[in-house]
Amino acid sequence: MSTTTTTPAAPTRPQTHRPAVDARLTFAGVLRGEWIKLLSLRSTWWTLGITVAVMALLALAQASSVRFLLDPPMSVPVEELHGAEFVIGGYQFGLVTVAVLGVLLITGEYSTGMIRSTLAAVPSRLPVLAAKALALVVVTLVVSVVSLAAAYLVTMPLLSDHDLVPALDDSLTWQAFGGMVYFFVATALTALGLGAVLRHTAGTITAVLGLLLLLPMILQFINIEWVQDVMTYLPLPAATAFLGISGYFGSNENLSAWQGVAVVGAYAVVALAAGAWSLRRRDA
Repeated sequence: MSTTTTTPAAPTRPQTHRPAVDARLTFAGVLRGEWIKLLSLRSTWWTLGITVAVMALLALAQASSVRFLLDPPMSVPVEELHGAEFVIGGYQFGLVTVAVLGVLLITGEYSTGMIRSTLAAVPSRLPVLAAKALALVVVTLVVSVVSLAAAYLVTMPLLSDHDLVPALDDSLTWQAFGGMVYFFVATALTALGLGAVLRHTAGTITAVLGLLLLLPMILQFINIEWVQDVMTYLPLPAATAFLGISGYFGSNENLSAWQGVAVVGAYAVVALAAGAWSLRRRDA
C-alpha cells in the first residue's frame, strides 16, 4: 500500500488595493509643460539673444548722436535731455521681437499639430493659455532687464561725456526703464492673444507688425484730424506718451503718460480675452 502525502496549501493573503494615483493635472503641471516647450524651442533663444544684442547696439547708436543734438544747428540744451531715453533707444525693435516670440509660442503648436495633444491633456483649455501667458511674462521680464543692463553699460562712456548717464535714484529714469519693461510684456501678451485667434504664424506676425509699425507709418501721412487722433491710440504712439520724457524722441499730444499705459494694457487684455474665447469655442 502506498500513502499519499498532501502538502497543505499556503494561506492566501488577503488582497489589498493600493490607493489610486491622483492623475489630475494641476496648473503647476501645465505651467511646467509650457515652460519646457518655450525653453526647448531654438527660436526662443535666437529671439532673446537678438533682442539683447540689437537693443544694445541701437542704444549705442542713439547715444553716439548726442553731440549732433547739442551742437548747431539743433543746439538742444543738455538739461532738456534725459539719458534714460538714449538707453532705451532700441525699444521699438524690442517690441517687435517679443511680439514675434509671443506669436510663435501659440501658433507653433498649431503648425505642428501639437495643439491637439495639449488640449487633449487639458480639456478645459483655458489653463493652457494662462500657463503660456505666465511663462511668456517671465521670459519677457528677464530679456527686458538683461537688455536694459546691456544698453546701460554700453552707453555709459558716451553719455558720461555730456553728464547724461541716467541716475538710478531718479524717478524719470525708472519711468523710462519700468515703462519699457511694461510695454514689452503687454506687447508680448497682445501677440499671444492674437496668435490664439488667428492660429497662423505668418498671418499673426503680419497682423502684429501691422498694428505696431505699419499702421502708424501709414496714418501719419493722412492729414485728417480724426485720423491723427485715432493714430495716437495705437500701441506704439500710446507707449510714446509714457516713454517720451523729454519730447525729443517722440510724444503724444492726445494721451497723458498714464493714459498711454492704460491704452497699451487694454490691447493686451482684449487680445487675451479674444484668444481665450477662440480657444474655448473653436476646434483644434
